[in-house]
Amino acid sequence: MNIKSVSIAEKIQEINQHLTPDVRLIAISKKVSVAKMREAYAAGIRDFGENRLQEALEKQEQLQDLDDICWHFIGHLQSNKAKPALESMDWIHTVDSMKLLNRLNKLAGELNRRPKICLQVKMLPDPNKYGWSSEELLAACPELSAVENLDVQGLMTMLPLGLSDSEILDAFNATRKFRDKINQTSNLQLSELSMGMSGDYLLAIKAGATMIRVGRTIFGER
Repeated sequence: MNIKSVSIAEKIQEINQHLTPDVRLIAISKKVSVAKMREAYAAGIRDFGENRLQEALEKQEQLQDLDDICWHFIGHLQSNKAKPALESMDWIHTVDSMKLLNRLNKLAGELNRRPKICLQVKMLPDPNKYGWSSEELLAACPELSAVENLDVQGLMTMLPLGLSDSEILDAFNATRKFRDKINQTSNLQLSELSMGMSGDYLLAIKAGATMIRVGRTIFGER
C-alpha cells in the first residue's frame, strides 16, 4: 500500500489552522537542509530558529536572497559567543543569567545593535535546563529594567521531560501568570511568551503563548 508522504507545506498548513494572528510560528531548522528551509519559506514561514551559531551563519550565507527571514537563536548561548550572536540574530530566546545579559548589553552598545531578547525561566526545577528560577528572575527585575541596549520582550521556557498534559498546561499557565506578575511589579513590560514545541504547542497556545518553536512536526526527524 502506498502511503502518501505529507509535504512540509501541508504540515505548516495544519499547524497554521491552530494559530491565531497573535501567535508566531518559529520553524526550528537545526540540522535541517537549506533545501527544506526553502520549502518552508515558500509555504509562508519567515521565522527560523537555530541552536548552533556556526550552522546558522552557514545557512544565512546560503539564504541571502531571502532577505526577510527573521532569525531566532534558541540554543544555550555562551558568553564568548555573544558577539556573533548579536551580529547575526534578530531574536535571542535563551538569555539565562545576569552575567550573559550584561555581556550582551555591553556588546550591543558597541555594535550599535538592539536585538530582541527573551529571558529563559525555569518554572519547574530541572537540572538539565538552563535559566533563572522565578525567584531569581523577580529579584533581578530592577537590574533588568536598567538595561539600555537590549529590547527585553518576554519570557522563554522549556519544560522537563515526562510531564503529563495537565502538568504541561499548568506550567505554561504559570509562565503566563509570572509574566503578568513581572509587568505588575516592575518597570519591565513583557509582551512575549516563547513556549511550546512539537509535542506540546497546542497546550502552549491554549495557555497564551505568543511564539511557538516547532521543528520535528514541520521537518520530520533529523
